[in-house]
Order: sequence, then structure tokens, then C-alpha cells
Amino acid sequence: MSLLIPDFGLLFWMFISFAIVFCLLAKFGFPVITRSVNERREYILQSLAKADEANRSLESIKQQSEEILNEARRQQQDTIKQAANEASRLIQQANEDAVVQGKKKLAEAIRMIDVQKQKAIGEIRTQVAMLSVDIAEKILRHQLDISENHDRLLSEMLDEIEHSEVLRN
Repeated sequence: MSLLIPDFGLLFWMFISFAIVFCLLAKFGFPVITRSVNERREYILQSLAKADEANRSLESIKQQSEEILNEARRQQQDTIKQAANEASRLIQQANEDAVVQGKKKLAEAIRMIDVQKQKAIGEIRTQVAMLSVDIAEKILRHQLDISENHDRLLSEMLDEIEHSEVLRN
């Protein structure tokens, strides 16, 4: 026989050996292999489902984070606008208060000037009156030294007194 063509007996025993090995594998090996393959397939399918769910969650989280960022930006702009408005209002209020305070201080200064002016006028009047009395006293002394002037002055004073009493009655 040739080496490339097997004998009928050899084929028979090879077929029997193959059938026994196949039956053993079919009974014990293939179910384990099939179960492992199925478990692996389920694991892969679950992993793909979880990955898909994770991708959807990630998209949702990205969208939420964008919304949160947009809301934060909007709130930041609102806060900046409010701060600018408040600063403007405070500056305006400070300017108004400064004007009011300036007017009050000016009015107080004018009042103080008027008080000082009235006081000065009063002092000047007092001094003028005192000087007038001193001058009049000196003039009267000089004129009263002369006796005829003295008599004439007395008669004029008496006439004035009589005249004022007639007017009162």
C-alpha cells in the first residue's frame, strides 16, 4: 500500500476513534465551550449595552453641564450688571449727598458770616455810640465852661421837656 492512501481497517478504526472522541466532546466539551461562548457573548452584549448607556449618560451630562455653564454665565452677567447698577446708584447717591452737604455747609458758612457781620456791626455801633458820647461829653464840657452857654443849654433842655410833656397829654 501506499503511504498516501490509507487502508480500510485504518480508516475504520480512525472513524471509530473519531466518533468516540466526538461523542465525548459532544457530551462534555461542546456544552462547556458553548456555554462559555454564550456567557462571553452575553457579557459582551451587556458591556455594549452599558457602554451605550454610559455614552447616553455622558451626552446627557455634557448637555446638563453646558446648561449649567450657560446658566452660570447668565447669572454672572446678571450679577455684573447688578453690581454696575448698584455702583452707579451709589456714585449718584454720593454725588447727591455731596451736593446736599455742600449746600448745608455753604448755608452754615453764610449764616456764620451773617452772625459775625451782625456781631461786628453791633460792636461798631457800640464803639461809635461810646465815641459819640465821649465826643459829646468833651464838647459839652467845653461849652459848659462858658456860663452863658450853660444857661442857654439848660433853657433848651427845659423847653424840650415841656414840649414832650405837652405832646404826651
